[in-house]
Formats: sequence, structure tokens, C-alpha cells
Amino acid sequence: MGTTIELKAADGHTLDAYRAEPSGKPRGGLVLVQEIFGVNGHIRGVADGFADEGYLVIAPALFDRAKRHYETGYTQEDIQASRELMQAMKWENTLADVAAAAEALRSAGKVGIVGYCWGGTVAWVAAARLPGFACAVPYYGGAIRNMIDDKPRCPVMCHWGETDHSISMEAVKEIEAAHPKILSHVYPGAGHGFNCDQRGSYHAESAKLARSRTLDFLQQYLG
Repeated sequence: MGTTIELKAADGHTLDAYRAEPSGKPRGGLVLVQEIFGVNGHIRGVADGFADEGYLVIAPALFDRAKRHYETGYTQEDIQASRELMQAMKWENTLADVAAAAEALRSAGKVGIVGYCWGGTVAWVAAARLPGFACAVPYYGGAIRNMIDDKPRCPVMCHWGETDHSISMEAVKEIEAAHPKILSHVYPGAGHGFNCDQRGSYHAESAKLARSRTLDFLQQYLG
């Protein structure tokens, strides 16, 4: 079980974050980037899971700039409200908040970033535009295709659902062709949000395999 902390971005903005600690000395630090549904129970659970693997994890509440303490579920109404908040975000602010989370992890050693849904795109952009990340793992970042010209500064592993309605396999192939050095995994039968066990699109087999691959990747680049 983690705790809620407060971070301060370079522009003076303060935001909440969920901090999950390992039982022993951290193997490294991990910024965990939310879906559009806020730092909700699912994201806190994912953070706890990475902490159980030995990482110090911080999940910043990136929607605090628009609506503090926002977290919600996965109904159609939740999706619509969450999309509106996502559209209100500005990249310079989001990256400033991610950078604040990364800075708070420096004492843990090397720092990586993992993101889901909107957070997958955030992880991709942060890997390209922010210095200091040792690796990045975007899960089904639907807008990565729109950021295809961004060039990651660190090793990247991407996870995609084969039947994802938000990003086509043609778009995935474009990303892979533009960035041949990234590791890119497509999961047959999996759709958008396949890692979230609170969503109807949860695909247990794919989630388990993606987690195993992610942990191997983190071990390689963080320790």
C-alpha cells in the first residue's frame, strides 16, 4: 500500500502523486503514467505491483492542473468526462509534472517510465523530450502515431492490442518503420486497455505476457 505525496513542478504548480515503495533497497525508480481515468484504484494497484518487484514508483496526478483529485471508473460517461480533461492538457505542463516525478525518484538510481492509454503517449513523448530516462514502456498509446517524429532518447518497448480501436495495425507498422530500434509487441485478440482488469477489454493472457516482458526490460535497463 502506497501513500499520497505532493510534487512541485518547475513552474511552481503543485500536484498529488501516489508513491509506492519496495520492501528493500530500490532496484531503480519508475514514473507510472495514468490512463485518462486519473490515478485511480487500478493505477495504484499497478504501482503497488511494480513496487513488489523492487522499484520505487511514483504515479503523478497529471490531471491536477485541470481538476484536482480526479479519478473515475470506465463507464461511457466516465470516458467522455475523462477525454474532455485529457484534451485540456498542454504538453509543456504535462512534461513538467512528469519531470517533477522523475526528479523525486533520482535517489532510487536509474529512472524509467511506463504509461497506459493516454499515459502510453505521455511516456513516448517524455522519452523523446525529457532527459534522464533510462527506458520507456508505452502501452497502447493511441496518439503515438501523431508524435511519430519525436525521437526517443532511450530504449523503448511498446505494447499494442491487435484489435485496438484507437490505433490501427497500419499505424503500428508506420511507427515500427519510423523507429526500427524500438521493441514492439502486438498481442493477438487484445484490444485497447487490455492490461486493465477493471475494464471489459481486459485480456488476461496478453496482460501477463506484457508484464513479463516489461519486467525483463526494466531489469535490463534499471537493474
